Amino acid sequence: MSLLEVKNLTKYFEISGGFLSRFMGGTKILKAVDQISFSVPEGKTFGLVGESGCGKSTTARLIARLIQATSGEVYFGGKEILHLPKKQVRELRKHIQMIFQDPYASLNPRMRVVDIVGRPLSIFYGTKRQERVDQVAELLELVGLRPEHLYRYPHEFSGGQRQRIGIARALAAKPKLIIADEPVSSLDVSVQAQVLNLLKKLQRELKLSLIFISHDLNVVGYLADVVAVMYAGKIMEIAQVEEIFKAPLNPYTKALLASNPTVGSFTDDIKSSLKGEVIYPLNPPPGCRLEPRCPIRVGKCKTTEPLLEEKRALHQVACHEVRN
Repeated sequence: MSLLEVKNLTKYFEISGGFLSRFMGGTKILKAVDQISFSVPEGKTFGLVGESGCGKSTTARLIARLIQATSGEVYFGGKEILHLPKKQVRELRKHIQMIFQDPYASLNPRMRVVDIVGRPLSIFYGTKRQERVDQVAELLELVGLRPEHLYRYPHEFSGGQRQRIGIARALAAKPKLIIADEPVSSLDVSVQAQVLNLLKKLQRELKLSLIFISHDLNVVGYLADVVAVMYAGKIMEIAQVEEIFKAPLNPYTKALLASNPTVGSFTDDIKSSLKGEVIYPLNPPPGCRLEPRCPIRVGKCKTTEPLLEEKRALHQVACHEVRN
């Protein structure tokens, strides 16, 4: 059963001023997220992977209602949430929480930990002072911190500890879905492993649904049950994590795997043959976004956009040349 259903989610930004507009001439449309669809299974981890600028973080902010979508539908627990009035959005945020990429920027430097983590308890549940302190202390222990950290400020912690505080703050709302937007990308490798193990443990023990966003295939492969590969605002492939790593179908997915020498579970015959640079989705031409770089492109790739279709059981691919 799916907790979250995303249907044709779209976010366009109009660029009509500044240097870029003058340089390229006239108003341009940046298609940051362009009609993407996927579902997040209840109690599972959904991995969203792709290069920087592909639209991963924009997708996260659209689902969390931090920015307004251009079009599309998002269903949470069977209820459409993109068009909720403001009063109901506050109730929604009790159930959908985010863990942000930068643990240094995501915590208020003027607030103590007890207030940062305790704020969701006050806002959503009206928890009183002493009970709030007790619950925050329990949350800190849950994420591997000590109760004596309650009255410290963010600058007194390391990056990994700050990210644990961010995780505790997200858990304080008692959410059903957590969206983790590259939560370990700014941490040292050894600290990354600790935070990843913590997220995996919490997801399993609390039966949370998790959207985990990253550009690192190893990280996504370790955490996710289902993986979606995104490129230039489009989803190119969705499959179970084992399928993505052992039998990828889309040329872009194969290129991502081939470019990561530490991934050892895919077959040796996967070679990266993509040419050129990542496409910037600014007034993109019709057809497949990967077409200018794709080694297997055909004539219709330039004019006809491929649909995301099931080519194998539970394996969806957007590519004209991949057959059922």
